[in-house]
Amino acid sequence: MKAFAILLIALRSLRRNAMRSLLTALGIIIGVSAVITMVSVGSGARAEVEEQVNRLGQNVILVFPGARSLGGVSIGGGSANTLTVEDATAIQYEIPEVIAASPEVRSQRQVTWGNRNWFTRIYGQSEDYLMIRQWPLESGRMFGSEDVHRAAQVAVIGQTIVEELFENSDPIGQTIRVRGFPLEVIGVLTAKGMSLMGSVQDDIILVPHSTAFRYISGRSHAMVINIQVYDSSAMDIAREKITDLLRERHRLGPDQENDFTVQTQEEVAEMATETSRVMTFLLGSIAGVSLLVGGIGIMNIMLVSVTERTREIGIRMAVGARSRDILWQFLIEAVLLSCFGGLFGLLLGIGASQVLSAYAGWPVMISTEAVLAAILFSSAVGIFFGFYPARKASRLDPIDALRHE
Repeated sequence: MKAFAILLIALRSLRRNAMRSLLTALGIIIGVSAVITMVSVGSGARAEVEEQVNRLGQNVILVFPGARSLGGVSIGGGSANTLTVEDATAIQYEIPEVIAASPEVRSQRQVTWGNRNWFTRIYGQSEDYLMIRQWPLESGRMFGSEDVHRAAQVAVIGQTIVEELFENSDPIGQTIRVRGFPLEVIGVLTAKGMSLMGSVQDDIILVPHSTAFRYISGRSHAMVINIQVYDSSAMDIAREKITDLLRERHRLGPDQENDFTVQTQEEVAEMATETSRVMTFLLGSIAGVSLLVGGIGIMNIMLVSVTERTREIGIRMAVGARSRDILWQFLIEAVLLSCFGGLFGLLLGIGASQVLSAYAGWPVMISTEAVLAAILFSSAVGIFFGFYPARKASRLDPIDALRHE
């Protein structure tokens, strides 16, 4: 029997029992659509995290303080006062691979202008911070080294501050107050969006770190040192040199642990994307179970179909159909069911992903690899679970099949 004739017979059989065929393929439809949706959401979340990491700048290294203990109890990483402005200066001028370093001190304060006020984050930074972060200005200027040296009363503000305090007014040249301390607005940042931690990066005021230390934060140590390396190939070398330099400056002995943590941009990205990667795998695996259930459903229905069509099989064999023709007919029916289910599931999954993106605001990214994997897997399900019923049909005895009622 020709292959095309076998395909027509299989299609005719599925069409004759259209409702049962649809219900049989429903498990595959749901499975494929769930896999596509979950993987798309996970991939979109991972891409969003990677984009946010890229917003840190290019070739960035971050140095955090270490942990400190009270009464033998560790308070946790970042709690020690181990980093200084002098550390940042030494890193910038003593390590050739480093082109910029900015000590950072953070605080949260109420900011006022006229009769308006807003609670925001104030970051003390060096004049190189915007270059490290690759964060352009919308208007005005960034404070310079002279402003940092003399602890100038100047500020560069984010878009959220502009919206909340100034509305339609031009903020350049205006004076805002933090704890009663006046700051002249000299620049406005472009919009940056969300950070890795889910905070709004535009809700920020930048001041010289000397100004923050002296008048705003009340701190004497840096909370982070932002560092930029001249090339990505020098990241590992720079990290080693930074570690050695800080150990020397902090007078740490050979047996003492580092009182700081050095992380490259790649490590930050890896840590940030690991959670989304694990969640994508778990969600995809759970959705994949429904594909397995759908395959079992196909095998069950095909076995029932073999029993119902025993007499038909006997007649086909009696008029010249060979065992392998019967095998191919039932196997093609199973594969067609799974492929049709995979195709409809793919369309449903893409639609569901777009709905989630539009109404829930979740980032989604439909990858070609996920689409191909879903289609190939659904086809494999049809072959795997359809082979046993097809083999059973092909091994029926023609005489017994003709006697079957």
